Amino acid sequence: MGESCGNDGATDLGSSAVRYSRHGLVRTGGALVAAGAVGSLFLVRAQPAGTAPSEALDREIFSFALQLEYLQAAFYAAAVGAGSLRGDVLEFAETVAEHEQAHVDFLRDALGASAPEAPEFDFGRAIRGERAFLDAAELLENTGVAAYNGQAANLTKPSLAAAAEIVSVEGRHAAWASALAGHDPAPRAADPGEPARAITATIRRTGFLR
Repeated sequence: MGESCGNDGATDLGSSAVRYSRHGLVRTGGALVAAGAVGSLFLVRAQPAGTAPSEALDREIFSFALQLEYLQAAFYAAAVGAGSLRGDVLEFAETVAEHEQAHVDFLRDALGASAPEAPEFDFGRAIRGERAFLDAAELLENTGVAAYNGQAANLTKPSLAAAAEIVSVEGRHAAWASALAGHDPAPRAADPGEPARAITATIRRTGFLR
């Protein structure tokens, strides 16, 4: 990613990936998420009470986050390619497609050779009309925020700093999608997190996973 996702002085995601790789931030531990196996997609192993953040757990969570980012990036790219969006909605889709691909690139770089491959998706009618697209965009962006917030306490400080840069942008995407859909872009004072299993259930209900 060519620019920081945060304010001046915030960690640049592109350079962060190199630093994390050098320090072994996400090298250790076995990958829980198996690419292409729907039964194991979008899962993070439940941690016993009192388990401290670790590099191995960072790796699991980043693998989990990468699969969410794969989904979002593929959704927006497919929506732009379908040719059914116009005006402000098309601008939103094109902009967010670039952001989500940058998130994918960062997480793949951070995970290195252990990064899971992208699953296959089928977005069906969700990319063939403006209303269906905005409904799906709202769901995916709010799910992304809930997923990152749900894992924040499990991350080491360096990984949390990088994740915070991403989740703040996901929150902006969610607000933008809601505004375009005619909904309240900031309906609450704080966004709660959700456990990985709840996120997995939400993603499966979309029917987007092949």
